[in-house]
Amino acid sequence: MTTANKLTILRVLMIPVMVVFIYMKALESPTNFFNLPLNQLIFALLFVVAAFTDLLDGYIARKYHQITTFGKFLDPIADKVLVMVAFLYLMQIMPDRVPLWAVMVVIVREFAVTGIRLLAVEKGDVIAASPYGKIKTASTMLALTIMLFNDFGLPVLIGDIIFYMAIFFTVMSGMDYLLKNRKVVFQSI
Repeated sequence: MTTANKLTILRVLMIPVMVVFIYMKALESPTNFFNLPLNQLIFALLFVVAAFTDLLDGYIARKYHQITTFGKFLDPIADKVLVMVAFLYLMQIMPDRVPLWAVMVVIVREFAVTGIRLLAVEKGDVIAASPYGKIKTASTMLALTIMLFNDFGLPVLIGDIIFYMAIFFTVMSGMDYLLKNRKVVFQSI
């Protein structure tokens, strides 16, 4: 098994651990770290580590030629589940800042892009990542990290701006995938 695949598997295994910490009532005591309850602090730290493994496994896979079919399958699933868990958790604890409609935009985009990629694979094509998709990923990870850590003591507006930038690039990247691959999508109609 490649190092890149081990990191992807580690990320997958971290996700349920993150969720378990949220439900540990005994760890809801406040900490001095940005007023976070201990269980939320652990969730946030695990999120950052998991997000870093996403960056690291991609780098290692490309640099050391460790790109595998297994990695191509599991890595995007791990990324999507990690982001969705963080969005859903934030929607639960900050419904005024992370509205349902924004989370639905992210979910619909992920399903749509995955569907487009599946159609392309069926035709023997591979769809490269969109530059908007890379910006979307970076802004999403940054927004989630800022919000998970209670904005690091910064004005809430900064986290909100980055969050809505992430939603904007989520829509832009989804539209980019759809427009660039409309032939694949609409061929089967």
